[in-house]
Amino acid sequence: MTIKHHIPDALMLEYASGRMAEPFALVVAAHVSLCDECRARLTAHEIAGGAVMEAHEGCELSGGLRDNVMAMLDDSVVDKPVYERSSIFPAPVMEALKGRPPTWKPLGRGVRQSILSHGKSGSVRLLYIPPGLEMPDHSHGGLELTLVLQGAFSDEGGRFGVGDVEVADDDVEHKPVAAKGEACICLAATDAALKFNAFIPKLFQPIFRI
Repeated sequence: MTIKHHIPDALMLEYASGRMAEPFALVVAAHVSLCDECRARLTAHEIAGGAVMEAHEGCELSGGLRDNVMAMLDDSVVDKPVYERSSIFPAPVMEALKGRPPTWKPLGRGVRQSILSHGKSGSVRLLYIPPGLEMPDHSHGGLELTLVLQGAFSDEGGRFGVGDVEVADDDVEHKPVAAKGEACICLAATDAALKFNAFIPKLFQPIFRI
């Protein structure tokens, strides 16, 4: 696996600082689990952030504040199940799936989706695209991160294979085409509805929550 398209520094910093919205954080976590280069970059950001915090002068706290905070942390500790990579799905995706296989729902023309989360901060879903299929032409009302887990696709931004991430914002209009061979399976996060140019995708967009 040769990864050519990585997480930009600005997004990596946002993820490392814990400020990234959950849908995008899942995509970044999944990519980092596959990419040695981005894993090293994330570690560097975390070390730099820790150094800044250590260099920052502390402030005095009220007498019982520390004890109260530690007590609350103790009360909130819950043993979480540990998920591992399964088939093509990295551990962060398996955690979002709670260890179960995706529940696929048809979108038409053989395309399927499995919505992992959908809310005010955005949505993240798995997409299954049959080999050779061209997706509808669309632009974006915000940010879209797409991580390839199986197969590949191509668009105006180039070719994206397993482990690659495409970053698309409101300046990007594209028409992804799945590569021939095996189906293309992607993890895609958005914080705004896509802007389709064709009537049919627009018609079904509220139903499919894309």
